[in-house]
Amino acid sequence: MQIARIDDHFERYDELLQVILSAFAYMEGVVDPPSSAARLTPQVLQDKSGSEIAYVALEGDRIVGCVFLRPEPPETLYVGKLAVLPDAQGKGVGGRLLMLAEQIARAEGLCALRLEVRVELTRNRSYFAGYGFVKTAENRHPGFDRTTSIEMRKALS
Repeated sequence: MQIARIDDHFERYDELLQVILSAFAYMEGVVDPPSSAARLTPQVLQDKSGSEIAYVALEGDRIVGCVFLRPEPPETLYVGKLAVLPDAQGKGVGGRLLMLAEQIARAEGLCALRLEVRVELTRNRSYFAGYGFVKTAENRHPGFDRTTSIEMRKALS
């Protein structure tokens, strides 16, 4: 497996969108409100990759995963849209992308990684806990009177 930065020469946004939609499909009808992945378009992904640090995981020429990273105060790297195709899950793709996020955060002098997981996705919370993330907050999407997502952080030494 190879991990490559999405740069100005990247043109495979249609394929990238399909990877994210496939990876997030199991959430349909499970999370409320629906995942923001449903609102993505190739153009949104292109814009997002221009303003964030984005990578794809490749098996040969096939995109099997991705991650979008965004520095934010105070000294944190936000991990978003971490996605792995269903048939590539369990092969270490997500772990490699998380390790890359750690390397980037350290290189940028940042002291923590942060992400959000929907409250309904208990397996995802366990997965991230296995990589050292701990629950730091409960959040609500606008218009909701209940917790809809869990914030998790990993302190970097």
